[in-house]
Amino acid sequence: MSATPAAAATATAEAAAAHAEAVSCTGLTYAFGETKAVDDLDLGVREGEVFGLLGPNGAGKTTAIRCITTLLPVPAGMVRVFGHDAAKERMGVRRMLGYVPQQLSADGGLTGRENVALFARVFDVPRRERAARVDLALSAVDLSDAAGRLASTYSGGMIRRLELAQALVSAPRLLILDEPTIGLDPIARTGVWEHINAVREATGMTVLVTTHYMDEADQYCDRVGLMHRGRIRALGTPEQLRRGLAGRKGTDTLPTLEDVFRDIAGSGLDDNTGGGFREVRSTRRTARRVG
Repeated sequence: MSATPAAAATATAEAAAAHAEAVSCTGLTYAFGETKAVDDLDLGVREGEVFGLLGPNGAGKTTAIRCITTLLPVPAGMVRVFGHDAAKERMGVRRMLGYVPQQLSADGGLTGRENVALFARVFDVPRRERAARVDLALSAVDLSDAAGRLASTYSGGMIRRLELAQALVSAPRLLILDEPTIGLDPIARTGVWEHINAVREATGMTVLVTTHYMDEADQYCDRVGLMHRGRIRALGTPEQLRRGLAGRKGTDTLPTLEDVFRDIAGSGLDDNTGGGFREVRSTRRTARRVG
C-alpha cells in the first residue's frame, strides 16, 4: 500500500531536515563509571556553519566530541553525522570528518610532509591522489616552504597548522577541532583561524570547535552552545546570547560572551570542575609543547 501524499511530504521534509544537519545528537549520554560526563545531550550543527561548543572544564565537551568522532561507543540513534548513524556506520562517519584533538598529534621526528602523508594513508586517501592531496593540504595552511623540515623545528603556531593540514588531507565534510589554539600567542591564534576560515570558504566545510577563548567564539563562530554538566544550557548566535543576558539583567550595556559564559556556568566555575589531575597534566603538557 503506497503512502498518502501528506505522509510522503512529511517524510521528504524530515529527510531534508536531517540532511541539513551535519551533526545531530539526540539524548546523547555517556558515563565513566558512576560519573555522567554527557547527560541527555541534544545538539544540532548545521551544514556549512562554524559551531562553537563552550563550557568550563568538566562540562563534557571533549567526551561529546569523542562520541561524535566514534572514538567512544554510543547506542544506535544517538549520534548522526550527515544522516549516518555513528553506531552503525562508524567507518562511513570517520571518512567524512577530520579531527584535530587537544593533545599533540604531530610527530616531531617526521617532516611536515611526512606527517601529512602518514595521515593520508590513515584516512585511506587513494594512493594515486595522495601526493596531490598532501601538497594541497600543506598549501592551504601555508606550510609548503617548511614541508621538508622536521616538525620538531616548528613553532607552536606552525605545529597547530600542521595538525590542521593532517585533518584536511582527506578533504573532510566536517572538521572537528578540540581547543585548536591552546597554548598559542594571540598572533598565532589569529593565523590558525585565518587558515580555518580560508579552507571553509573554499570548500563549504562544516566546523565544530571547542574553545575556552571567548573572543575566538565571539568573532569566528556562527552559533555557540554553552555546555554545563553534560547538557546544553544556552544556544544561539553570540549576539543573541549577549542580548539575552542584557535583557535578563535589565542593562543597556551589551555584555560580553564571557559574561554570558559565567552567567550560565555559575557554580561550575569552581574547584570541582577542573577536569582532574590527568586532564590538567595533559593540557599543560600540550600547551608547553606547542607554545
